[in-house]
Amino acid sequence: MPKTDMAVGKPRRHLLKGISDTNLLMSITIVVFILMYVFAIFGLGQGFLKAQTFFNMLNANAALIILACGMTLVMITGGIDISLGGMAALVSMCSAVFLDMHSGSVFGAIMISLGIGLAFGLVQGFLVAYLDIQPFIVTLAGMFFARGMTTIVNTNPFNVQNEAFVKLKETRIIIPGMGSINKRGDYIDAYIEIGVVIALICVAALFVFLKWTKTGRSFYAVGGNKQSALMLGVNVKRTTFLAYLMCGILGGIGGFVYFMHVGSGSASHATGAEMNAIASSIIGGTMLTGGVGNIIGTFFGVLSLALIQNIVSSVGLDQAWWTGITNASMLCIFLIVQSIIIARRKKANLAATKPTAAKGVKT
Repeated sequence: MPKTDMAVGKPRRHLLKGISDTNLLMSITIVVFILMYVFAIFGLGQGFLKAQTFFNMLNANAALIILACGMTLVMITGGIDISLGGMAALVSMCSAVFLDMHSGSVFGAIMISLGIGLAFGLVQGFLVAYLDIQPFIVTLAGMFFARGMTTIVNTNPFNVQNEAFVKLKETRIIIPGMGSINKRGDYIDAYIEIGVVIALICVAALFVFLKWTKTGRSFYAVGGNKQSALMLGVNVKRTTFLAYLMCGILGGIGGFVYFMHVGSGSASHATGAEMNAIASSIIGGTMLTGGVGNIIGTFFGVLSLALIQNIVSSVGLDQAWWTGITNASMLCIFLIVQSIIIARRKKANLAATKPTAAKGVKT
C-alpha cells in the first residue's frame, strides 16, 4: 500500500504530479534567471546591482517581449511564425515614411502598424488553419514578403524627425526611489520607456487570457492533441486561426514599440528577431511540440537572453559572434533540460498508473 500524506490522505506520488509541465518549466527558467543575476552581481561587479541595469534590459527588449508573446501563442497550438522579424521591419519603415515623408500623425502610424499586423494575421491564419498549409512554409513566405515590401517602401535608412514622434520616443517614466549615483556624484533617476509599459500590459493580458478564459485553455488543447480537442468540442480551425491572428496583431504592436525604441526606418531592422522570439519562448518553457507554454516564462526567457548577453559583454567578449554562441549554448541546455524533465515525468506517471491498472484487473 503506498504511503500517504497525513494531511490529505492521498498517495505522495500525487504531490509530485501537482505541478504541471508548463509551470515546472516556467519555474526552472525563473530560478535560472535569478541565479545568473546573482552570479552577475557578485562575480562581475556592482553595476548589476543598480536598478537601471535591469530597466535597461527591459528598455532594449520591450519589442522582443511582445513578439515572443505572439510566438508563444502559436507555439502552444503547435505552430510557428517566422515572419515576425520581417513584420517588425515593415512596420518600422512604413511608420517612418508616413511620419516624415507624408507629415503624418503618431496616431496614424499606430493604425498603420496595427493594420499591417492584422493583415498578416488574417492571411497567415487562414492559410494555416483553413487550408491546412504547413505553418513554417506560410510564415516563411510571409517573412520574405515583409522584407521585400520593406525595401520597396524605402531603400535608404533614415532617422525620423517628426516632432510629435520624437517627443513620444524620448518620453521617460521615472521610477521613484530607484535611482543611483554616477561617477561624478550626481543622482540619476531610474526610468523605463513607454514601450516597456506596453510590453508589460501585453504580458499581463495574455497571461490572464491563457489561464482563465475558455478560448485560452483551448489553445493548449489544440496543441496537446487535435483529435482529443475535437472530441472535447473545441473548434480546432477557429482556435488555430485566432492564434495566428493574435500573433499578427502582437507583431504590429511589437513592430511599433521597436520603432519607438530605434526611431528610424531601415530594411535591416529586426534582423533575427523571429529567431530570438523562438529562443525566448523555448527558454521560457514553451515546447515546440505544442500544448505546453507560459507567457510569464517567455517574459523571463527574453530577460535571460538579455542577461547572458550583458554578462558576456561584461567579461570583455564584445564581438557579435560570442553573443550568438552563448545564445545557442543556452538554448541547447534548456532544450536538453526540458527533454529530460518531460521524459522522467512521463515515466513516473506511467509507473504510477500501473498498480491501479493491475488492481483493477485483479478485481
